[in-house]
Amino acid sequence: MTVPKLKGLLFDKDGTLFDYQKTWGSFTLGFVEGLAAGDADLAIRLARAIGVNPETAQFSPDSPIVAGTPEEAIAPLLPLLPGWSLAALTDHINTAAARAPQVPAADLGPLVEALRANGHTLGIATNDAEAAALAHVESAGLQGQFAFLAGYDSGHGAKPSPGMCLAFASAVGIAPQACAMIGDSLHDLAAGRAAGMFCIAVCTGVTPPEELAPHADLLLPDIGHLPQFLPTP
Repeated sequence: MTVPKLKGLLFDKDGTLFDYQKTWGSFTLGFVEGLAAGDADLAIRLARAIGVNPETAQFSPDSPIVAGTPEEAIAPLLPLLPGWSLAALTDHINTAAARAPQVPAADLGPLVEALRANGHTLGIATNDAEAAALAHVESAGLQGQFAFLAGYDSGHGAKPSPGMCLAFASAVGIAPQACAMIGDSLHDLAAGRAAGMFCIAVCTGVTPPEELAPHADLLLPDIGHLPQFLPTP
């Protein structure tokens, strides 16, 4: 299809900038094993409660971790962890996630440089915590490359609501219609659509391509393919 001239490019983080399964699979099993404190049966039940196969570390497409906020992701664990509150467990996972090694979905440094050199303004909108997102951007050597970064706790709401998308457009002074929301989940695409943005889906998350395609204006294997489709704005 013909892609319009897009000045603003707003990226989801997990599953878009970074490969979802490769980044979060083993981390999540390690996290629930730590919560289980040596109780192997409890660790299995915790993993299954949040949609992760305890043997393969593969995420189910409907896992609350995949597109939800940290609170939504860990809420199913609370009935199995009577000693934890939602606030304490959220703080615990946010702290641990900020230190998780990230596996890029493409060669991010050259890609980001090329997009910026072509005249695109870049941003990040994630349902992760803002502090964790900043830590991951820094660990990838991309600090200073994004004009906007928002997490679910940045005051704009969480996806699938369009608040972060509209906040990006406002912050960088670009009409939403001249921006793209780029993500790997239906939450990303719904947020972009509600904001009036062009919607680009990538297949480096957990949601199957056939589920993404009907909701996307463009479907790509990963963000490394972006430059060949984007005209100079």
